[in-house]
Amino acid sequence: MIRWGFLNTSKIAREKLLPAIKKANTAEIVAIGSSDIARAKTLANQFDIPKFYGSYHELLMDEDIDAVYISLPNHLHVEWTIKSLQAGKHVLCEKPIGLNEQDAIKLEKAAEAYPNLLVMEAFMYRFHPQWIYARDLVKKGELGTVKVIQSFFSYNNQDPNNIRNKVDIGGGGLMDIGCYCVSLSRHVFDEEPSSVVAQMQRHPDLKTDVITSGMLTFEKGISTFTCSTQLMPYQRVNIFGDKGRLEIEIPFNAIPDQQSRVKIYRPDGVEEKFFNPVDQYSLQFDSFSNSVLNNKPLEYSIKDAVANMRVIDKLFESSAKGGWMMI
Repeated sequence: MIRWGFLNTSKIAREKLLPAIKKANTAEIVAIGSSDIARAKTLANQFDIPKFYGSYHELLMDEDIDAVYISLPNHLHVEWTIKSLQAGKHVLCEKPIGLNEQDAIKLEKAAEAYPNLLVMEAFMYRFHPQWIYARDLVKKGELGTVKVIQSFFSYNNQDPNNIRNKVDIGGGGLMDIGCYCVSLSRHVFDEEPSSVVAQMQRHPDLKTDVITSGMLTFEKGISTFTCSTQLMPYQRVNIFGDKGRLEIEIPFNAIPDQQSRVKIYRPDGVEEKFFNPVDQYSLQFDSFSNSVLNNKPLEYSIKDAVANMRVIDKLFESSAKGGWMMI
C-alpha cells in the first residue's frame, strides 16, 4: 500500500478525495495537514486518519508518508509540489497544474532533479471506464473518422469570497473547468492543437471569466467548448465521426454510486452502453499508487500537464488580443 498525506482540507478533499481514497485498493490515507489544525483534527476524526498536522511543512517531514495529494488553491500548486518533491514525496496535484505554462515548465524542470519521484496532474475523468471506452471506440474507428468534439461544462457560483472567483490566484471558468475541455480534446484526438481562438465574458467586479467559449484546431479535426461559472449547472460531451456520434452524459463528475451511460448514435439506430458504479477518484489513486509500487511510468506525465497549460495560455491570449493564436 502507498501511504498518502493530504495538503489542505478543501471542499474537494472533504467531499470527493477522502471518501475515495478509503475505497482504493493500493492507497491509504495516513495524515492530513492544514494551516488550521482544528480543521485538520476534525477531518482526521471524521475519516479515521491516524495523524493530523497544523502546517503543510510538518506533514511533509513525516517519513511514514510516501505520496501527497495537493488540493491547495491554484497559485500554490507548483510551490508545494516542488516542496513535496524536495521532501521525498510522490505528488498527485489538483488541476490545473499551475497558473500558466511558465509555471508548469518551472515544475517540470524542478522534477527532473527527482527522477525516482512521480508527479501527475489530477484529471480524474480519464480513469473512468466510460472515458476509457470512449477513447477505445475512437481508436478502433467505430465512429468512423472523428472530426469534431463539442463539450460544455458549467456551474453557478457567485460567492466573491470563493477561490474560484478570485482572478489573482487562478480563478475563473477556463482555469477551473475549461481545462477539462482542453484536456479531453487533446485526449481524444491524441495530438496537440495547432491553433486556438477564444471569446470571454468577464465579471465586472471579480474580473474572472464567467463565460468562455473556445475553438481548437487539430490536424484530425476541430474541438469547440463553452464553460461557465455563472450558468445553470450542466455538462455534456459529444464526439462526432463520419459514421457515428458518441454522447457522454456526465463526462466530468460521474456519480460514484450510480451507473454511467454513454450513447452511440449511428445511421441504423442508437446503442446505449452502461458502466457499473465506480469512484473515478479511487481509480486515479490506484493507478498512481500502482505506478509507484511497480516502479513504472505514469500514464500521464508532467509533460502532458505542461502541454495543457500551453493551450490554456493561448486561449487567454486569444481573448485578450482577438483572433487566432498559433500553438
